Amino acid sequence: MARKSPSRLEMRRQAEAAEAADTDTKKSPKKKAAKRKKATRKKKAAKAEVRRRLMWGVFTGSMKEESRFSYDQREAAVERIEQLRAKNAKKLYFIQPIKEPLDGEVSVAKVAVDEEEDEVEKPKSVVDDEAEEAEEELE
Repeated sequence: MARKSPSRLEMRRQAEAAEAADTDTKKSPKKKAAKRKKATRKKKAAKAEVRRRLMWGVFTGSMKEESRFSYDQREAAVERIEQLRAKNAKKLYFIQPIKEPLDGEVSVAKVAVDEEEDEVEKPKSVVDDEAEEAEEELE
């Protein structure tokens, strides 16, 4: 014959009795778990900000660029669209702003600067002059 498995109630009583026996035999205080230090995050290098200019681009429906105009010449871009539509009325033309980097410009870096760390070094000639003035005052 197969053995009858103990009921959950019996199993729970046995587990509680075992826990009670363990706590009676062990009456020492539990050690606190050591706290882990939080991982320090490395700061990302500040990206240099590239100066850009805004231009108007005239595009076809397939995103082919037809022409570019400076930002203040939007009316000329609209006129160009009208000329292209007059040539071919079936195609779609539209204006979209384009941001392009300025040529020959120096990129401006975004860097946080602490005022305490910035000490301006004086040229040697200024330092020497101040030293001579201090010696003359002592005499």
